[in-house]
Amino acid sequence: MPLLDPKTWQSRTLSGAEYAITEPATGDTLGAVTLATGEDVRAAAQAAHAAQHDWARAPHFVRAAVLRKAGDLFTAHADELRDWIVRESGSIPGKADFELHVAAQECYEAAALASRPAGQVLPSEAPRLSYTRRVPVGVVGVISPFNAPLILSIRSVAPALALGNSVVLKPDPRTAVCGGLSLAAVFAEAGLPEDLLHVLPGGPDAGEALVADPQVPVISFTGSTAAGRAVGEAAGRHLKRAHLELGGNSALIVLEDADIDAVISTAAWGSFFHQGQICMTTGRHLVHASLYDQYVERLAAKADSLAVGDPHREQVHLGPIIDRAQLGKIHGLVESSTALGAKLAAGGTHEELFYRPTVLADVDDRIPAYSEEVFGPVAPVRSFGTLDEAAALAAAGPYGLSLGIVTADSARGLELAERIPTGIVHINDQTVNDEAVAPFGGRAASGTGARFGGESNLEAFTDVRWTTVRGDVAGYPF
Repeated sequence: MPLLDPKTWQSRTLSGAEYAITEPATGDTLGAVTLATGEDVRAAAQAAHAAQHDWARAPHFVRAAVLRKAGDLFTAHADELRDWIVRESGSIPGKADFELHVAAQECYEAAALASRPAGQVLPSEAPRLSYTRRVPVGVVGVISPFNAPLILSIRSVAPALALGNSVVLKPDPRTAVCGGLSLAAVFAEAGLPEDLLHVLPGGPDAGEALVADPQVPVISFTGSTAAGRAVGEAAGRHLKRAHLELGGNSALIVLEDADIDAVISTAAWGSFFHQGQICMTTGRHLVHASLYDQYVERLAAKADSLAVGDPHREQVHLGPIIDRAQLGKIHGLVESSTALGAKLAAGGTHEELFYRPTVLADVDDRIPAYSEEVFGPVAPVRSFGTLDEAAALAAAGPYGLSLGIVTADSARGLELAERIPTGIVHINDQTVNDEAVAPFGGRAASGTGARFGGESNLEAFTDVRWTTVRGDVAGYPF
């Protein structure tokens, strides 16, 4: 029996417009959802608030069992969910399988959070027991994007639930099923009590209502830097925490001792995986001058060799861009870059939403596709001569998410990484990596630091309460 039935997949009646779920590769309609209004958000937040107290009091092993079951269900329903991720988000099957694997792991890791030690016993100057205890924040608002919809929803939803919170999730309507309704179906089958997870596909108005709602003290947002600034500003006005995972323009530094035969595969994956629609995508290739010409030539050849097409019906390396608006942004940046002197070494063309993997050479700070986040399959390549120059180039710009360094001397790579402020660094690998056990987050315009994975989840989704207990009532001078 399918996990997702279009006739029943929205258990809560919403009052917004009907939204067609479209397959980017074909333009076909896969189904429809009703979007949430601000009033729908308020009603969901109220119901989530009312349900959360009993869930927080449930024994830790009860919460852990639901999370473990949810992890099993992502595997048990992998065939069905894989099709939705491929068709709704334009992912190749391998990327969909990765999302499903990470989703299961996020649930298993979250299950372990439920039994973590809850606090510390403190020394006290008074004759009393003094201790801290981590308590659930209450209702967690999650706003997730289209590009890795399952991962970028579950990595907040799972730990928040495991730690005793309820959740209101607003997925991007373009991926309402694989980024939202699939989670609701999985957790319902896993035995999560009613009203602890509300999935409300919607636009900016629903997001604004979620951030403003007084029943939602914590917001977990993943998306563009521009939208993240607005969320952070609104959350600040309402005196609530906002965990922001935002954009990036990550650099891959290739030192002169790098194995050119090995690095091209790494470099191509970093820029072209999921059509470059990943926050960690390698947006700047910084290559030592001694390797530069060969690197551009071989990366361009690799780009030309990659198949682009419908990932549901063909075996391809790249699928479609999510929609025409995103395609227009990508192509506009490529065209303005070549107009300013960048050399088009590969790609730069498209048919419908299928954009060819693109390599740009002879770039500098003036080139928009180099200095800005493209969020598309575009690899700008720039040369450097010294480590000082490489460090300065990689550290330039507003972002600070991920960094890759390729070198035969790993210690030298680590030393170079110390000079470049990013939230993530990978030596002898490209910039796109994710694991459920690892903290994830960026600096500066890339976000507010590591807020996902491991101990970071405890800080993100609980508050610390100080408690004291005395045997007798305390006496005071008056």
